[in-house]
Amino acid sequence: MEIKAQVEQLLNDFLAEREDLFLIDIKFSVSDHVRVILDGDNGVTLQDCLDASRAIEFNMDRDEHDFSLEVMSAGLSEPLNTPRQYRKNIGRSLELLMNDSSEVEGELTKVEDDKITLILKYRKPKEIGKGKVDVVEEREIPYSDIKKALVAIKF
Repeated sequence: MEIKAQVEQLLNDFLAEREDLFLIDIKFSVSDHVRVILDGDNGVTLQDCLDASRAIEFNMDRDEHDFSLEVMSAGLSEPLNTPRQYRKNIGRSLELLMNDSSEVEGELTKVEDDKITLILKYRKPKEIGKGKVDVVEEREIPYSDIKKALVAIKF
């Protein structure tokens, strides 16, 4: 069996037993380096990564396939890709890069199958007179309009 198909099958078997975890990405290099990125509804622990790694490595024949394996959690620098990832970040601030190259930042309040809802807070010039006024706006954004979404890190 091809290494890619075998790794994917073993990973799917592992994830079927661990419904709290889900696959974000799996990459295969030409030098048979495999990188697996996992996320979880309650985060991913080091033990979760070890368990996934063992589920793959202990069931592969090293005489048949020589490969290196890296299993990691999706960090804060990884973009959000699936509705499940968005759901676990409700209440957090997101930074979105839109398909039209505009940027939007707001608090994630609602996640649906085809869109998300953000609360945007910003200042805009008064319609009459000088100065600015605070604005709180709720905006629904379809996934199809989002090029990249990251959890905003605030210190």
